[in-house]
Amino acid sequence: MITPEIKRKILQIVNVFETGKLEGRYDELVVMNDGPGGIPQITYGRSQTTEYSGLKNLVQRYIRSEGKYATQLSEYVSRIGKTPLSNDRVFKQLLVQAARNDPMMISVQDEFFDKTYYQPAYKFFISNGFKLPLSLLVIYDSYIHSGRVPDFLRRRFGEKIPARGGNEKEWVARYCDVRHQWLKYHSNPILRNTTYRTACFKEQIASGNWMLDQPIKVQGVVVA
Repeated sequence: MITPEIKRKILQIVNVFETGKLEGRYDELVVMNDGPGGIPQITYGRSQTTEYSGLKNLVQRYIRSEGKYATQLSEYVSRIGKTPLSNDRVFKQLLVQAARNDPMMISVQDEFFDKTYYQPAYKFFISNGFKLPLSLLVIYDSYIHSGRVPDFLRRRFGEKIPARGGNEKEWVARYCDVRHQWLKYHSNPILRNTTYRTACFKEQIASGNWMLDQPIKVQGVVVA
């Protein structure tokens, strides 16, 4: 059921969540107080990877691809994720310029987000017996937003995964419910402000849009 068109729609929805644009904003760079212990960190790219998670991997891929700004960025690799760079104006400018001026950064980001987030999400989707497009959207968004489908959230409801005899729609609905509550009451206000993601999913569940064949309005943007 996961056709190239469905995958495109899933990516677009998550891109809008992250940057407000259907195709994402490859040069989007913001600093948010959601690093380890609430410290500031860089959030960057089409679907927004962060300084203390995937940014080092993304930069290394760009350097190996011999991008236009590879030499300058190589000086920072050993520091990414170890030494805070959120106040380093030169580093941030290099990332933005690479996305704006070098097509290689666009290609590298597409490959990075696919291999780092979409493919692991799709593996979770397939190996656990899920089949419906909305299920994959919920799972992929969780990988982008949290790096995985957190076990501690799964333990908050009793429905089994489809591969173990559970009801797919019921599992997805319950997961969205507990994730929504977790975000809504999180100690970090940045996460509390992201309940629009789970609210969107709950709306699709309520309308029966399991095949993602209906248009979805996300943050004022219509994904058809």
